[in-house]
Amino acid sequence: MFSRYDICYLALLVNVEAMRRLYFFIIVLSQFCFPGLAQQDTTGMVRYTPDFRFKDGFFVNFDQVRNNDPIPKAKIVTSTDYNSRDFFKNVLENETIYFFDALGLRKEIEVSSLWGYSRNGILYRQLQGNFHRITFVGKLCHFVADITTYDRGYNTSPYGYYDPYYYSRYSPYSYYSPYGYYSPYRSTTSRNELRQYIIDFETGRELEYEPKNVEILLMKDPELYDEYLGLSRKKKKQMAFYYIRMYNEKHPLYLPNN
Repeated sequence: MFSRYDICYLALLVNVEAMRRLYFFIIVLSQFCFPGLAQQDTTGMVRYTPDFRFKDGFFVNFDQVRNNDPIPKAKIVTSTDYNSRDFFKNVLENETIYFFDALGLRKEIEVSSLWGYSRNGILYRQLQGNFHRITFVGKLCHFVADITTYDRGYNTSPYGYYDPYYYSRYSPYSYYSPYGYYSPYRSTTSRNELRQYIIDFETGRELEYEPKNVEILLMKDPELYDEYLGLSRKKKKQMAFYYIRMYNEKHPLYLPNN
């Protein structure tokens, strides 16, 4: 006999699989019934190759990246020489960037609000106030970022060491919880770690580089999706980048020829 827990768990699995199949069916249907939606209009566009160079400048949002239309260096209000090797470094050291828009009006934007910039034709993405080079560009982009993570926990004592009196119900420094006695003093530890990310160039969506997200992105190609779905968990992790590269080869990226 199945317990109530077993029945609920099986029902959840069925619902998750049903949603996965529905999403897959919608994608396949859109490709066959509405081919115009599945194909990019490449008029006036060039196919991306490693020789392609993005225009140098600052990108406020991903639409500007997709259109290869950054705020040009010449529009930036700065005392730094536009030809200086340290141009981007000096401009980004400020909290605010001032520039002139297409109508000649003076505008400003916080550096922390920038999507990123392009230097010498190479894209850099901003995360946590730092800029990280996008090393692999295509319909699915890949890059590595040095991210700071924070862990918050309770100290056993405000003095930084374990104190059985401090952590007891009789201590004036603790408070009651139905789940136990906890210290009101919190400690926060930080650490830097390298994380990998994927950018869907069609939508600008950014996901962590892990098999479940690669699987989601591959749904737009039924053949690759089925192949990847049939791999073991270990193989999915090992071959994730291979399938991203295969997807980009089958679905080349086109950018404005400007």
